[in-house]
Amino acid sequence: MATEAFLHDITAQAREAMESLLSQAKCKPGDLVVVGCSSSEVLGSKIGTASSPEVAQAILDGLLPVLSQHGLRLAAQCCEHLNRALIVERSTADAFGYEAVNVVPQPKAGGSFATAAYHTFSDPVAVEHVRARAGLDIGGTLIGMHLAHVAVPARLSRRQIGEAIVLAARVRPKFVGGSRAVYDEALL
Repeated sequence: MATEAFLHDITAQAREAMESLLSQAKCKPGDLVVVGCSSSEVLGSKIGTASSPEVAQAILDGLLPVLSQHGLRLAAQCCEHLNRALIVERSTADAFGYEAVNVVPQPKAGGSFATAAYHTFSDPVAVEHVRARAGLDIGGTLIGMHLAHVAVPARLSRRQIGEAIVLAARVRPKFVGGSRAVYDEALL
């Protein structure tokens, strides 16, 4: 059982990590950000072995206000037991044309983070694939399949949340052309 002080720290760390990512990601209002999170890893255990709804909710509580402030949408990645499906608001699925699938995540089949998102969102649905503009991987959850091309690593000011390693990525447009091509620096 996590202490209130630990949960408070986790919320602050999640907020800091998302703020750091968004300072680099060049997202626009309405863009999608994917987050995968192992609450087990945050607690210092092996992924999938110590799922914690309280830790997952604390992280979500740190992320959602930052995303909302920037007008961004969250896709919460489920674990491998649900083939890394994602939980989004129905309005997000509709806006991007994502087809809903029928599954309700649980802490041990979908993961605590996706479960927390499912119970926090106003009208949640699961989808199989997204093309997010940025993402946080908290604890080695492998979010890369849900990022648009071309993904670029983002170096964060916060490299851990609890005991979990945090990796991040943003995307940029593909470079096309050859040696004579000129690129827009604002899109890099």
